[in-house]
Amino acid sequence: MQEQKLIPELRFPEFEGVWVEKRLEKLFSEFKSGNGITSSEISQAGEYPVFGGNGLRGFTNQYTHDGYYFLIGRQGALCGNINRTYGKAFISEHAIACQGNNISDTEWLSQRLEYFNLNKLSESSAQPGLSVNKLLRFKLIVPSLPEQQKIASFLKAVDKRIQLLKQKKAQLEEYKKGVMQKLFSQELRFKDENGNHFPDWKEKKLGNVYSFKTTNSLSREKLNYESGTVKNIHYGDIHTKFKSHFDITNELVPYIKSGVDLSRIPDDNFLQEGDLVIADASEDYADIGKTIEIVNLNQEKVLAGLHTLLARRRSTEPVIGFSGHLMKSSALRLEIMKIAQGTKVLSISTTRLGDLIIQFPTKAEQQKIALFLSSLDEAIENIRQQVEHLRQFKQGLLQRMFV
Repeated sequence: MQEQKLIPELRFPEFEGVWVEKRLEKLFSEFKSGNGITSSEISQAGEYPVFGGNGLRGFTNQYTHDGYYFLIGRQGALCGNINRTYGKAFISEHAIACQGNNISDTEWLSQRLEYFNLNKLSESSAQPGLSVNKLLRFKLIVPSLPEQQKIASFLKAVDKRIQLLKQKKAQLEEYKKGVMQKLFSQELRFKDENGNHFPDWKEKKLGNVYSFKTTNSLSREKLNYESGTVKNIHYGDIHTKFKSHFDITNELVPYIKSGVDLSRIPDDNFLQEGDLVIADASEDYADIGKTIEIVNLNQEKVLAGLHTLLARRRSTEPVIGFSGHLMKSSALRLEIMKIAQGTKVLSISTTRLGDLIIQFPTKAEQQKIALFLSSLDEAIENIRQQVEHLRQFKQGLLQRMFV
C-alpha cells in the first residue's frame, strides 16, 4: 500500500518535506494494558502512585511501570482520556500504558493522540472500550523525529504554563477558603476608617432578615435559550454553572417559552437585586442549599424556578454582595446540611431555613468583607480566563500543526 504523505498548515520554518503515514505499532517501544488492583490495596500511605483511566487514584506499595508514559483510558466515558506519568507507578486495568521509542516520541504521540480523541475508536456496546489490537493498527501522519521533538517541546511549554496557572488558581482558592473561615468565625476582623474595631456581631434568625417568596416549578421542557420576555433560574444551573454572585450579564440564563401562562404571577415574585435563590433539592450534601445572590439583573425580568427557594431582604441589611459569601461559609454550610431531609434526594424547607441562627456584622463591616472576598473572586476568575484562553490558543495551534 502506498504511504499517504501530507504537510501541516502551520510549521516551524526550519522543517520542510512531507509527513508519512504509519501505524501506532511502529511508533511504540511499549504499549500494553495495566493490571488489576483492589480498592483495599490503594491508600494514601503507599509508595507508588496508582493511575487509572482518569488519572491518579491513590497509592500502593507495588509498581508495574517505570519511566515516562502516557496513559490512555480504555473504558466507558473515560475511553481515550490521556494522562501522563513519570517514574515508578502502578497502572490499573482501566488504562493502557504507552511509551514511544524515546521521550520526545512519547510526548509528541501523547499530544497527537489527545488531539485526535481516541474515544472515536471505542467499541460500541453497553460499556464502550478500547482494544489494544485496534489501537496498534491505528494510523497517524508522522513528521521526522527532529520535527516531533520541536513540536513536543513547544506544546509542553504551553502545557507547563497552563499547569502553573491552574496551581496558582488552586492556591488562591485555598487562601480564600482559609480567610473565609477566619472572617466568619470572627478570628479575623476588619477595622473602621479610624482604626477602631467594629461593634460585635449580632445573632439573628435568617427568617427575621429574609422573607420567602413563591417560586415556580417549570421543567426544562418549558424553557429555551432562543427567545422570550422572562428568564428563569433552574436549580440545576445553580448546582452546575451560576456564580455565587449572580450578574445576569455574565450568565447564560434560559427564557420561559412564550406559550407558558405567567399572568397569575405577582410582580413581587420576580427577582430583585439583593435576593437569594437557594437550591432546595440535591442528591448529595455538598450541593444542598447551594445559593446565589442576585447582584445585577440589568433590568431584565427573571423568576426563580424548579426546586428553588427565593429569599428577599426585609430591609437594606444585609448589604448587597455580603450574603453570597455568607451562604458559602463553612459554618453555615454545615448548619444547612444538618437541616436537610431525605434519603436518595435531600431537601430543605423555608421553615427550617428561616430558623437558622446567623451572626451578622454591621453594614459597614459587611461591606468591607464583601469587597475583600469579591476581590479574591475576581483574581481567581481572571486566572481561570487566562487558563481558558491558553487552552483555546493551544487547540487552535493543534488544528494547524497536526495532519
